[in-house]
Order: sequence, then C-alpha cells, then structure tokens
Amino acid sequence: MSNSKIETAVGGIVLLAAIGFILYVANATNSVGGNSGLTLKASFRSADGITAGTDVRMAGVKIGTVTDMRLDSESFRAEIIFSLRENLEIPDDSGVAVSQDGLLGGSFVEIIPGGSEFKLKDGEEFLDTQGSVSLVSLLLKFVSSGK
Repeated sequence: MSNSKIETAVGGIVLLAAIGFILYVANATNSVGGNSGLTLKASFRSADGITAGTDVRMAGVKIGTVTDMRLDSESFRAEIIFSLRENLEIPDDSGVAVSQDGLLGGSFVEIIPGGSEFKLKDGEEFLDTQGSVSLVSLLLKFVSSGK
C-alpha cells in the first residue's frame, strides 16, 4: 500500500469517528428529532443556576430538559419552560423546585409529584413552585443569628 492510500484510509477513519461523535453528542443532548413529549412551564421568584439545557428530574431520574427561560415583564418572575419525555403523566397538584446537587453541585429542576387523579396537559403551568435558595444568604443568616 502506498503512502497516499494509507493517508486516505486514515483520513476516512478520522472522518467517520468525527461523524459518530457528532451524532452521539446530538443524541445525548436530545438535539436530534422532534420532541413529542410534554411541554410545561413554571414561574419562580428566583431561578439562579438554571439555564436552557438544565436537567429536569423526578426522584433523581432525568425526565426532561429546560428549553427556554425568560422574565415575565408583569410579575417580574422567571418563567421556565421545559419539555419532558413521552408517556409521562404528571398529577396536576405536583410541585416544582429549583434544587442543587450537593453543597457545591449544579442546579436542576425537580418535580415533586402530587396525588391528584387529574394530569397536567401540554402547555399547562405548575402552580406550586419553590425558587432557588442562595447559599450566601443562608450563611449570613446563620452568622448573624450567633451574635
């Protein structure tokens, strides 16, 4: 085999590896294909640490992703829109909170299921929400209460 054939073969292998990597990343981030799951929204007083792409979890299991985040100009609250995977039926009295992975971990949106027999439909909004808690403000309260 000549040098040019070897270089062509190695180039083809590198190209296939790059295409495989791109497909893997697109699939892992749910960028490929349309989402036919449930789209819901929630309004928070504070949504620190949440951005588009943040995990939505229930009982520690990833069930969706934050797709959009904006400020409501009337209530001045953070409105978060997220999509959940297919075939999930979330009770309409469920709550949603901004939680953290440990003391220094990242934030995620946690759905706390309710017990209602009625389910949330596509586009509906959670009424029971709890925003993020600032670790700095908690530490300041702890320090100032010791005086």
